[in-house]
Amino acid sequence: MRRSPIVAGQFYPGTKTAWEQQVRTYLAQATAPQSPSLMAMVPHAGYPFSGPVAGKTLGAASLPETLLLLGPNHTGLGKALALWSRGAWDIPGASLAIEEKLAGAIVHGCPHIASDEAAHLREHSLEVILPFLWALNPRTRIVPLAVAEHHLPTLLETAEHLHTVLGRQQQQVGIVVSSDMSHFISEQEAKHLDDMALQRILDLDPEGLYNTVRNNRISMCGVLPMTLGLQLVKRMGAVSAKLVDYATSADATGDRSQVVGYAGVLLS
Repeated sequence: MRRSPIVAGQFYPGTKTAWEQQVRTYLAQATAPQSPSLMAMVPHAGYPFSGPVAGKTLGAASLPETLLLLGPNHTGLGKALALWSRGAWDIPGASLAIEEKLAGAIVHGCPHIASDEAAHLREHSLEVILPFLWALNPRTRIVPLAVAEHHLPTLLETAEHLHTVLGRQQQQVGIVVSSDMSHFISEQEAKHLDDMALQRILDLDPEGLYNTVRNNRISMCGVLPMTLGLQLVKRMGAVSAKLVDYATSADATGDRSQVVGYAGVLLS
């Protein structure tokens, strides 16, 4: 099963020549990787808005060739924890193959995760970061998981199951989480709220992140996949997190009255 791109020509350029040039420009703004990365969190808006943050973050990461991708489900379609388990994901002029053996092991070893393509067919959050991953390494193999599970104990339990499955793999597996931060509030308020959420990430505190976002009504669209991912990398041995970059849509539009926040974080 091949997934066709749905936001090429909208969120990012519709031809390989155009998106590759743009992506490599963003990646060139990064500092060289200093150490292996367990996980990266990057935004997924249109490239003029979030591309610089994504490029600086992924360009500074040192990730293995096999990646578990965790993204939010904006459409409401499909299962709460939905894995695309076979085939490849296409972007204009290129594709990234699914690591089918790992995908099968995850579905078998994680009772809350289902093999389900419906959650991904109209969802943009993971597609938008694929050109960056391809530009960094065209041999990258992916396992995309859409996360719409709101029950915190289920997220934490799923992280434990994933840790067990990943620990049995012969190859290293990195994690990439796709999330924007606050949506459609003033830049001042966005920075205040986003700082609260980001501090919990930098403290390696998945439950604190979940509760901070929920209790303060922070419109971080990827809080669920990030909660799951943060618990997973803690179990994988993460000891530090670094905020690589933060920006808002006002940097592109000039409108500071209604912004979206974008953050890039690396965990190792």
